[in-house]
Amino acid sequence: MSIAISEIFGPTIQGEGALVGVPTVFVRTGGCDFRCSWCDTLYAVEPRFKADWKPMGAGAILAEVNRLSGGRPLLVTLSGGNPALQPLDELLALGHGQGYTFAMETQGSKAQAWFGMLDHLTLSPKPPSSGMAFNRERFEACLAAGGDAQISLKLVIADEADYRWARALADDYPQLPLYLQPCNPAPATPEQPERETDTQELNARLRWLVDRVTGDRWYRARVLPQLHVLIWNNERGV
Repeated sequence: MSIAISEIFGPTIQGEGALVGVPTVFVRTGGCDFRCSWCDTLYAVEPRFKADWKPMGAGAILAEVNRLSGGRPLLVTLSGGNPALQPLDELLALGHGQGYTFAMETQGSKAQAWFGMLDHLTLSPKPPSSGMAFNRERFEACLAAGGDAQISLKLVIADEADYRWARALADDYPQLPLYLQPCNPAPATPEQPERETDTQELNARLRWLVDRVTGDRWYRARVLPQLHVLIWNNERGV
């Protein structure tokens, strides 16, 4: 079965969550069941860009990953859009056979049996500021499908309402490692692909989030920036 691919790039580093700083190749799929208000990858989300997505088989995807990595297995990050919409089981099997490990981030809106083949699964349900509703039943189906994968919870925080929502949600899943990150206040858009983010505002949001977490003595949470935004701003392909 073919997989809709928006882009494959790297090696670079993972910029978010539990694996921040780890060298990786990104396989970004096309298509998403969400339309978040602050989405920074609309080119991999909206149907108007479907003509730019390339249908590829698992073997062809892995061949490109091998070319980029120089044939040396490393972490492969499956991203989107929502990669959970794609048939990725064959890619996981082939990649594992060649020594690659796989991480994927999804909002937890669609469970797949192959989640258990992942090495790392990041569940990132979207907060109120996104404009998307949280569906607990679907989220828990994704959690159950993760099997033996290392599962973590990553929540984006844009404002006080998001923070309160994140605290309540995280309390319901105490078994999951928890990562918080401030929302990029000025992500690139298809109309402004070279748009630079407001780093001063982004750092202010990060400081605010640190102050909220430490002030509440919410010591379980790990607060991280989007490392790739700090290094490369909104540049694509890094």
